[in-house]
Amino acid sequence: MSIKSVLAKPFAKRVSKKIQKWANRPVETQDKVFQNLIKIGATTAFGNDHNFNTISSYREFKAQVPIRDYEDLKSYVERVVEGETDVLWKGKPIYFAKTSGTTSGSKYIPITKESMPTHVEAARNAILMYINETGNSKFVDGKMIFLQGSPILNTQNGIQLGRLSGIVAHYVPKYLQKNRLPSWEANCIEDWETKVDAIVDETLLENMTIISGIPSWVQMYFEKLQQKTGKKVGDIFKNFNLFIFGGVNYEPYRAKFENLIGRKVDSIELYPASEGFFAFQDKQNEKGMLLQLDSGIFYEFVKADEFFNENPERITVADVKIGVNYVMIISTTAGLWAYNIGDTVQFTSINPYRVIVSGRIKHFISAFGEHVIGKEVEQAMQEAIDGTGIRITEFTVAPQINPKEELPYHEWFIEFENEPEDLSILASKIDQSLQNQNTYYFDLIEGKVLQQLKITKVKKNGFQEHMKSLGKLGGQNKIPRLSNDRKIADSLFRFKEK
Repeated sequence: MSIKSVLAKPFAKRVSKKIQKWANRPVETQDKVFQNLIKIGATTAFGNDHNFNTISSYREFKAQVPIRDYEDLKSYVERVVEGETDVLWKGKPIYFAKTSGTTSGSKYIPITKESMPTHVEAARNAILMYINETGNSKFVDGKMIFLQGSPILNTQNGIQLGRLSGIVAHYVPKYLQKNRLPSWEANCIEDWETKVDAIVDETLLENMTIISGIPSWVQMYFEKLQQKTGKKVGDIFKNFNLFIFGGVNYEPYRAKFENLIGRKVDSIELYPASEGFFAFQDKQNEKGMLLQLDSGIFYEFVKADEFFNENPERITVADVKIGVNYVMIISTTAGLWAYNIGDTVQFTSINPYRVIVSGRIKHFISAFGEHVIGKEVEQAMQEAIDGTGIRITEFTVAPQINPKEELPYHEWFIEFENEPEDLSILASKIDQSLQNQNTYYFDLIEGKVLQQLKITKVKKNGFQEHMKSLGKLGGQNKIPRLSNDRKIADSLFRFKEK
C-alpha cells in the first residue's frame, strides 16, 4: 500500500466530519448561504432590478424574485456573454458551460470563481466519504478514468466556453495526474466512436481501479473492450472495484453492467449539472444522495403536480416531505436566481437530507391525464426484469395517441441485450407495476381509456445510431426516459428490429 493510499484515510475522516457538521445543521447552513447570496447579489444589475438591498428574509425574496428558466434569464445572460460585468454575479464568470437547449438553442450557463471549486470538491468528497465508510483506499494507487467531453475550450470576451465535463478535466488534482486516463490527446478527439476506440487502446493494459461516466456511454466502452479481447471487463481489469456515475439512474443498467464486468462492483452516484453540483451518494447502503447544502447553492422546492399553477407554493428544505415529487429551484454563487433547472427530485431522508432524481418536469407522459414520471417507468422496468435474466441496453417511452382501430397506449421502445421469450408477459409485468405506482394510470386502464402498454423492439445499437443521427453520440448527451409526444419515438422507429 502506497503512502498516498495510507494518507487518504485520515484525510477522508477529516472531510467526513466537516460534512457531517453542516449536514446536522441544515436549516442554519442554508440560511447562511442565502444571506451571503443576497449580500453579494445586491451589487449586481440583477440585484438592483429586484431590490436586493431591501431583502432580509426568504419571504421577501419569494415576493421579489419569480421563478425563471433559462429563457426567462436569457436577456441577462446575453449581457454577460457580450462582456458586461456585475450582471448576475460580481465581475465576470470564468467559464460558460455550453449546453444544448431544446427551445433556446445553445445555453450558456455561467461558472464563477466562487462556484467552480464546489464542482471539484463535491466529486472529491464523494470518493472520500466512500473511503471513510468502507476503509478501501487501495484504488487510489491504480488508474482512473472519466469518460467525458473534450477539454478544449474556446474564449469569448475573456470568458472560456466548453462542456462542463471538459472544464472539470482542467481541475484534476496534481496528486492524481499520474493516475488519470485517458491522455490529453485521446480526450480531445471529438468523434465519440473514434474517441472510445482510442481509450480502449490506452487503457487495455493498465491497472484500472476506478471507471466513471454516464452509464450508457461507459457501457459502450465496456462492450468495445469485450469485443477486442473476448474477456469480461473484470478479468481485463482485475482491480477494478469502483464505478462512479451520474446523469441517469443506474438501476436499469446494473444487470447488464454486472454481466459485462463479470462480478459486482461498488458504485457511487453523483448529481452534477452545469448549474451546480447538487448531491452525491454518501452511504453505500442508504437510498438517495446527500444534498449539498454548504456549496453556495440555496434550494427551493415546488410540488411537481402544482408547478404549472398560477402561483405555486415555494418552500425550503425546512418544509419538504419524504416521497413527494418536487421541482428543484436554485439560487447560486454563479448568479442563477430562483432558477428552474428542470429536474424533479424526491427526498428519501430528511435527517440528513438525501434525494433521488425522479425525472424532468418537461419529461413525463400525460397525454391522457396520467402524469407518469421517469422514476415510475424505471421502477416498473426494474421490477419486471428482476430475477428473470432479462437484460436491457436502453429504453424510452412515448404515448401512442391515435392507433388504428384500437385504444391508445404507451409504447415502450426497448433495446435488449438478453430478451424474453414472451414479450407480452414482460409488457404485462411492466404495466402492472405502473398501475400499482400511479393511480391515474390505473384508472385509465380500468376505465378502458388506455389499453396495456406495448413493446417495440429496437435493433442492437439502435439507440446509439439514433443519437448519432442527431449528432449527440457520447459526452453528456442522454436519451430522455420518456416524453409526452412522438418526436423521439418517430425517430427511433427507423431503428426498430425488423
